[in-house]
Amino acid sequence: MKRFRTLLFLSLLFSTAVNAQFVTNSKRVADVYFQNKEYYAAAEYYKKALKISSDSAGFVVPYAFDKNISKESPKRDEYEYCVYQLASSLRLYKNYKDAQAWYAIAVNFGNPKYALSTYWYAETLRANQQYAEAIPAFNAFLAKYKAVDEYTQSAKMEVASCNFALYEKKYPRLFQLTKLGNDINQKGSNYTPYIEGNSFYFTSSRPVAVSGKTVVLEGDQNSSKVAKKQSPFVNAIYEVSGSPMAQNVSLQKVAPIIKNNESAAPAIHPNGKVMYVTSWASKGTRKIYQLNAMGNGWSEPLELGAQVNINGYNAMQPFVSKDGKYFMFSSDKPGGFGRYDLWYCPILGDGSLGEAVNMGRQINTRDDEEAPYYNAKTGKLLFSSNGMVGLGGLDFYESTGDFKTWSEPINMGYPFNSSKDDVSFTPTKDDDSEGYISTDRASLCCLEIFYVKVKYLNIHGVVIDCKTSKPIDGAIVTVTDSATKITLTAGTDGFYHFRVATNRKLTLKAEKADYFSKVLTYTYDQLGVDTMFSPEICLVPMVIDKPIVLKDIYYNFDSDSLREESKVVLDGLYKIMMDNDKIEIELSSHTDNIGTVEYNADLSARRAKSCVDYLISKGLSATRVTSRGYGFSKPVAANQYPDGKDNPDGRQLNRRTEFKVTKK
Repeated sequence: MKRFRTLLFLSLLFSTAVNAQFVTNSKRVADVYFQNKEYYAAAEYYKKALKISSDSAGFVVPYAFDKNISKESPKRDEYEYCVYQLASSLRLYKNYKDAQAWYAIAVNFGNPKYALSTYWYAETLRANQQYAEAIPAFNAFLAKYKAVDEYTQSAKMEVASCNFALYEKKYPRLFQLTKLGNDINQKGSNYTPYIEGNSFYFTSSRPVAVSGKTVVLEGDQNSSKVAKKQSPFVNAIYEVSGSPMAQNVSLQKVAPIIKNNESAAPAIHPNGKVMYVTSWASKGTRKIYQLNAMGNGWSEPLELGAQVNINGYNAMQPFVSKDGKYFMFSSDKPGGFGRYDLWYCPILGDGSLGEAVNMGRQINTRDDEEAPYYNAKTGKLLFSSNGMVGLGGLDFYESTGDFKTWSEPINMGYPFNSSKDDVSFTPTKDDDSEGYISTDRASLCCLEIFYVKVKYLNIHGVVIDCKTSKPIDGAIVTVTDSATKITLTAGTDGFYHFRVATNRKLTLKAEKADYFSKVLTYTYDQLGVDTMFSPEICLVPMVIDKPIVLKDIYYNFDSDSLREESKVVLDGLYKIMMDNDKIEIELSSHTDNIGTVEYNADLSARRAKSCVDYLISKGLSATRVTSRGYGFSKPVAANQYPDGKDNPDGRQLNRRTEFKVTKK
């Protein structure tokens, strides 16, 4: 699983043989860059070592490339090393497309030190949205990888994630995403959007002017060194006044929080008097600082205390809840459950921070949890994680809670999430139906800012009485999907209207005292994009101990065996029982008066039991239904006319099956 890190990029790379300690061999130069986490530069030099020309827009692996060096060649070891390192460099600066091609070669290497090639090949398939192909690739890794470690655990979760992603792609959720097409998304990474009043803040690692300054990178144990021009890509906070959606925006770089440090992820207390930011030196750990409002500016930064910042560990991505009660952040400090965990501090009455509390195993995993956002009005927590089943990389998850208990996090699904990293949400509306996120879904390497909006499905209709066809005043109507439940009360006109943010399987339930409840289920394919007008929902009146005839229940002559058409009718009764899960019924059978009392009582009892047995076979609890045969003791019509002649219509009415509610 990959973790989110602020990305640093090189725009101009060169090596210089200043003296004997500076290397000129392309492989050794590449190794120095790789050891210093300069993965773009490392990839360029591994390409040179493999005698492949650089291509800033990506490249295609030459046909039969690995066949150019035979298995017995003395250069085979060096070749395999460079291929694997090239693939890893490409992956680590998130060029998954090209990394996939080189890992596809490395999976065939027999040297055990490249055993993870199959895992990384599968991960690049997943990152490139080739979920169906990634599943057998992960399974192939599990089949031949003998160690039991984090990679085997991750591979199993990746298989589950790929299956989840295939389902999500098949049934996309109601989100609309638009990449900002203005100067906000420039070169480098653009991430952690944040709205405060009329100002839009974000972090960017775009180029800054640096005049000719060079630094020296050292390899392992100072054995190799290379010189490079200092990276002109520096993380800093930018501010936009007005709408970030405008075609032309005016950007203003916020002054450095700490001189010579990089800064990111601002968060402002709702009182407007305190700002928190993440800041770090180029090779230092990330720490969170507090700035206090002073006139038209901010005070000098003050490093937060040991409840947040611990030497040698990272603290980043601060957030303050809009009610001013909680300060949240992400950190890899001791006491967590994984790499980066979410923590919170209560904000005390004097504005200081209380002790940090880990948000618990319900939220945190063995991997990374980042970028918390909490809506104090709805009790919804939105955060990113790469430690749960998802679409890949960091996904958004939602949980409901109050900082004491949290519900199980729910993946926000596709297209809110993608196969890459999706992190940092800021809302434009109180109900979180619109806002901005950062994601690298549309980029070769870098995070970009997208506008996201929830689309809604409108469901409306009317509840009526089945017998009178008149509206039912005060009917309770509930719409439910896998994650949410919304209930309303219809007015005197029986009308109901819902606006739901899902087009997944929905159930619509209408109920009213002294009526049988009714549940309607709609599949994904039945639901419209914008509006679903439900047909009239009619409810049948219900009276305790009042029999209701089940029409068209048929048996063969002198038999208690149900015909197939009778089972269809009983299926309808079964649904009524499922829709009304508290009621209990008596199911009875009746005959005409042909035959003896004993014979008809026995026949009707057996027929009633056949009906009950069928309902139980479908899953109805036996405690909710009883059977009884009444023979011809309860006629509803005359079997003979007054003159003694046979009345076939009356006999037909008497040969019936009924049920009545005995308990509700």
